[in-house]
Amino acid sequence: MSLLPSIKDPTPANARKAGTEDKPLALHVAGLTKRFAGVTANDGVDFDLEVGEIHCLFGENGAGKSTLSSCIFGFCTPDAGQIIVRGQPVEMHSPRDAIKLGIGMVHQHFVLVPEFTVLENIIVGTQKSGWRLDDRAARQKLNSLCEAYGIEIDLDAYVWQLAVGRQQWVEILKALYLDVQILILDEPTAVLTPDESARLFAIMRKMCANGMSIILITHKVAEVMQSNRVTVLRKGKTVATVQTRDTSPEELARLMVGREVSFSVNKSTIAPGDTVLEVSGLGARGYWNEAVLNQVSLSIARHEILGIAGVAGNGQKELFEVLSGVRWAREGTIRLNGEDVSRLTPRAMMDRGVGHIPDDRFREGLVGPFSIAENLILGWQRNAKYRSGLFLDRTKIAALSKTMMARYQIAARDDEVPVENLSGGNAQKVILAREFLHSSGLLLANQPTRGLDIGVIEYVYAQLLQKREEGFAILLASEELSDLFNLADRIAVMFKGEIVGVVDPKTTTVEEVGMMMAGRRMEAGR
Repeated sequence: MSLLPSIKDPTPANARKAGTEDKPLALHVAGLTKRFAGVTANDGVDFDLEVGEIHCLFGENGAGKSTLSSCIFGFCTPDAGQIIVRGQPVEMHSPRDAIKLGIGMVHQHFVLVPEFTVLENIIVGTQKSGWRLDDRAARQKLNSLCEAYGIEIDLDAYVWQLAVGRQQWVEILKALYLDVQILILDEPTAVLTPDESARLFAIMRKMCANGMSIILITHKVAEVMQSNRVTVLRKGKTVATVQTRDTSPEELARLMVGREVSFSVNKSTIAPGDTVLEVSGLGARGYWNEAVLNQVSLSIARHEILGIAGVAGNGQKELFEVLSGVRWAREGTIRLNGEDVSRLTPRAMMDRGVGHIPDDRFREGLVGPFSIAENLILGWQRNAKYRSGLFLDRTKIAALSKTMMARYQIAARDDEVPVENLSGGNAQKVILAREFLHSSGLLLANQPTRGLDIGVIEYVYAQLLQKREEGFAILLASEELSDLFNLADRIAVMFKGEIVGVVDPKTTTVEEVGMMMAGRRMEAGR
């Protein structure tokens, strides 16, 4: 199987015609260098953005994409180099300077006020004078923009009422309202269904047809291939800029990581073993007593990966919290190897061999200031095998960490490096190493490839499939459908805290799963 999802692109090939050399430049970056505490994040980067093109920034974690976009949007001031906007050299010291120049940015983590309406979020801070908001003129302009671009959204809805995918349109609308001419999109489809992603790209192409220029930051190769040009960064430097029509996913992956990357996933056929986890009628409440899980039932056997598909915010996180003991279920039962573990603590679940890869590696999976060695035994520091009397056995821990760093290819100077200084990929490998070392039968993997580049995704796939071979039962949640179609033996789709269907990835399409993610239930027997 392939690392690439089989998403159909409805746009004709001629609508994605690449940019040409005679197009005027919206933006020119020459020799841009930016250092942080002695670390060179961008090293003499050159980058051109043509008027009316979608230009993708592509690279590994830590390659310098975010730093470059931060310099273009005024978050950071370059140490060297030049930024030229529409032929004029500029200096930016804040995002306000960038916005004045017609540069906008939609962040991966939205910058919205939940208690404000859509209209208020868009216009607050944009008026130049007056103590009252002129919402009548703003509403008229926004209605015209929605009609022009085919965006359907209630301007009077509070942001907290919107699904996370709908919040994306608020950010897009804000950029259009500000009349930006250059738009930076950072992982714009991370919270969208396949249908919503296709709609977004259709709107992006319409923006470009109207004279806007878009910088797209994404690690999804299927989306990279819908751009006009791609600039590949590696270790802070520009490796190449290519016309997308003249390249391939394999070539881009090679440019990105500096080696050949396999896009095929070799998953062996293994008959499931005994049932490891059985969940029946699970229900849970959120922090405001709202229902976050409703009658969730599932089972996983040894040698099996059960995938959980769904747009973020539909109960996946809460399900993993309940199964790991972090959150108590209000109703239903959880059985692990036949034992009722519905009310056990996280410590008790760990002692029963349950491993947990959380969806936020730095906030929930690691302690940033702690070293690699300390994070490798995190949660197990009181275990006798890591102690010498009342104290930690530093010699034994150092030997373990050296072995694990080699086995899991954790790139760092030594095991004393704080994990907060690691790239996302290496930080994720620390979590994998710890959870694989201490778990023995059930692995809860929530978004294990989130924010990772192709090379690390390839590695994570191999590790999960190896655990499947060894007899682990794995619950795998991912917003990347390619993860689930490549790895899962069955896929359960969650919508508003419920499982709306369980399907076989070999007989189901990405489009069908996408419709289920939007709330459509599958017929019985699928």
